[in-house]
Amino acid sequence: MKIKEIVCALEQFAPLPLQDGWDNAGLQVGLTEAEVTGALLCLDVTEAVVDEAVALGYNLIVSHHPLIFGGLKSITGRNYVERCVLKAIRHGIAICSHHTNMDNAMGGVNYKMAEKLEMTDLRILSPKEESLLKLVTFVPTTQADKVRQALFDAGCGCIGNYDACSYNLMGEGTFRAGEGSNPFCGNIGEMHREIEVRIETVIPAHCKAKALRALVEAHPYEEPAYDLYPLKNQWMQAGAGIIGKLPEEMTTNDFLQKVKETFLTGCIKYNNYGRSPIRTIALCGGAGSFLLPQAIGQGADAFLTGEIKYHDYFGHDDDLLMVEIGHYESEQFTTEIFQSIIKETCPELPVRQTSVCTNPINYL
Repeated sequence: MKIKEIVCALEQFAPLPLQDGWDNAGLQVGLTEAEVTGALLCLDVTEAVVDEAVALGYNLIVSHHPLIFGGLKSITGRNYVERCVLKAIRHGIAICSHHTNMDNAMGGVNYKMAEKLEMTDLRILSPKEESLLKLVTFVPTTQADKVRQALFDAGCGCIGNYDACSYNLMGEGTFRAGEGSNPFCGNIGEMHREIEVRIETVIPAHCKAKALRALVEAHPYEEPAYDLYPLKNQWMQAGAGIIGKLPEEMTTNDFLQKVKETFLTGCIKYNNYGRSPIRTIALCGGAGSFLLPQAIGQGADAFLTGEIKYHDYFGHDDDLLMVEIGHYESEQFTTEIFQSIIKETCPELPVRQTSVCTNPINYL
């Protein structure tokens, strides 16, 4: 199996268009046509991680945090990023990263955090907006099922926990085939009327090209008519943070202890919220304090994240329990997601989570 097939599987799970505009997820270093010899998984790419991949004979590193955020004007080894790039190229190692696209994906970083806490009834805390399109097309009644299924297979028709969603309306279409055409029905030069089904369905904007290819391939007409409308709807399958419930109510102290044990934290920071019980939890891996208003607005008893700014703690002691566990600690299990995706794609491929602790923060 080639490196590009592993990269493709990861991007199918967490498409690159899901990343935030400031991010740089995707292929960082290397060529993907080579046969993959093994995959080393990490949160951060450091020189020690690249050395480990070299020692193992693996030519793919998959990280959560991108090695390269800004443009490199030179590669001279003056900092750890440049040294990692040089060493990876010298040893033929490809590096790909899946950051906020994995944060925003269904089943991604935040879902893994919730899984560790055994949470249920999960939903996106802040769903993406203006990321959906409505696709409308017109198909002869005898071909409607085939076209609908092709659109569904291309990613259309998912609304919440439902798939294969569409609206269908019977009507009459007219056309006249010109010279050089090859009409599915009707005769060249003659006005034709055909009973058609108007099919309406929704699609994530990043799947537009795939859906249109599927439409053209499945549609019987040489020139299928279709419309695309941008939607203001929230996209409930993607977005920042999640909210859900613990298996049972807990006291504040018991919840804090559970969090500390689950995420192996050196210490926990929290505010002076003193009420119990704790049951509804909002969470976000990494620096998630920007979601605090959503957590409060949706009635969470606690908000758990990797980083909270000092001033964000003020004024919320009566709103909810705020829990800060550390950036690394909140995202450390992301490598488990990478491993499950790669093992499903290529069960025989050697895959290993790094033995290097890349957390730059120590606790005394």
